[in-house]
Amino acid sequence: MAHIHLEDGAFTPLWIIAWSLLAAGLVGVTLLLMRRQRVPPRLISIAAMCASVGFAVFQVEIPTPIGPVHMNFTPLIGILVGPGLGSLVVVVINIFSAAIGHGGWGMIGANTLVNVLEVYLAYYSFRLFKTKLGRGFYSSGFGATVISLTASAFFVVLIVAVSQIQGSQLTKEEMVGNLLVLAALNTAAGAIEGVVTGYVVAFLGKVRPDLLGGQSRSSADATAPSVISEAT
Repeated sequence: MAHIHLEDGAFTPLWIIAWSLLAAGLVGVTLLLMRRQRVPPRLISIAAMCASVGFAVFQVEIPTPIGPVHMNFTPLIGILVGPGLGSLVVVVINIFSAAIGHGGWGMIGANTLVNVLEVYLAYYSFRLFKTKLGRGFYSSGFGATVISLTASAFFVVLIVAVSQIQGSQLTKEEMVGNLLVLAALNTAAGAIEGVVTGYVVAFLGKVRPDLLGGQSRSSADATAPSVISEAT
């Protein structure tokens, strides 16, 4: 949901290189860690499906007076395929998005860092809520999504504030103030995405719990809204 919608030339070459190297290093470490474990073919298929669905949803922008917002289901991707494959999925989504003009090519590195943060936070938050705190699938999915998207919204503010936008007539204080308003808007949109993700996770937890780390449905899942039970 958080995404830097700036065109090429907004950041100086120094910051484009810096964010790109950080993203490349993070993805490189992810690949090295994944080589040490066998990834089931089924999980790779799920990751491919997540990439296609995530890319499609990513392009549906909701216009607002201060900029577009959208859902991208990166928290759901993290919950379904984990932080390793999830990181690779968001790299693919960002590359294809830049190819059709959804953010500049120079923004791929920064946007990858933002989306990888969402994937990691969602994955570990979901398992914290579900396994450690014993919450239901709906509340775990909702909580993990809100936490990850709120953090990434303010991470975007940090990246843009540090990099600054070339040619902008705004002072740094004015820019940060506007970005904080946009972050608040993205946080509100993140709550909506949290509801959607919560319903999806609750449904999968009922019919295919193996897709959520093999966790079985328990009485705690009764906390999911009754609409899920009625719909299934």
